[in-house]
Amino acid sequence: MKRALLVIDVQNEYFTGKLPVSHPSGSFNNILRIMDAAKQYNIPTAVIQNSAKSPESPVFRKGSYEWELHPEIAKRHRDILIEKNLPDSFTCTVLEKWLNDNNADTVTIIGYMTQNCCDTTARRAFHIGYGVEFLSDATGTLAITNAAGSVTAEDLHRAILVTQVRFSLIIGTDEWIGKLKDSML
Repeated sequence: MKRALLVIDVQNEYFTGKLPVSHPSGSFNNILRIMDAAKQYNIPTAVIQNSAKSPESPVFRKGSYEWELHPEIAKRHRDILIEKNLPDSFTCTVLEKWLNDNNADTVTIIGYMTQNCCDTTARRAFHIGYGVEFLSDATGTLAITNAAGSVTAEDLHRAILVTQVRFSLIIGTDEWIGKLKDSML
């Protein structure tokens, strides 16, 4: 197995903007732990940054503070920074070429939001032939209300993890880091 880490949309919008991630607690610290472990074990790391298509967008407006990577993500090691405009990290980006250049056959998905960009990227990766590890405690979301109803952040997160069963190996941070350590024995 040749992994590549995908750190999806860990931007200020989810901390101080209009879309504050609330579940699971500790997801951000797990993201940092995973990025540090990836560096330690020489796992190629792509940081992916969402940019709104419209310069008038109320969220992820390029150049705004909310659009910027969280400072802790910005200062950590990455091999590539990929800008995207859609939930799928592959569409209209260099991600697939970068994965091929790094001989990756498996992607590890962390970041925000569970039901949107993480889920969409995981499904696309599976559809084009990659193995997918979806880190349950290093992805996160928030409660949502719209015309269809309301869902808590916890219920939404759990539902997406359950529906990922066809596409991904659902794994926690400690288990993932343990697998890295075991592979080095």
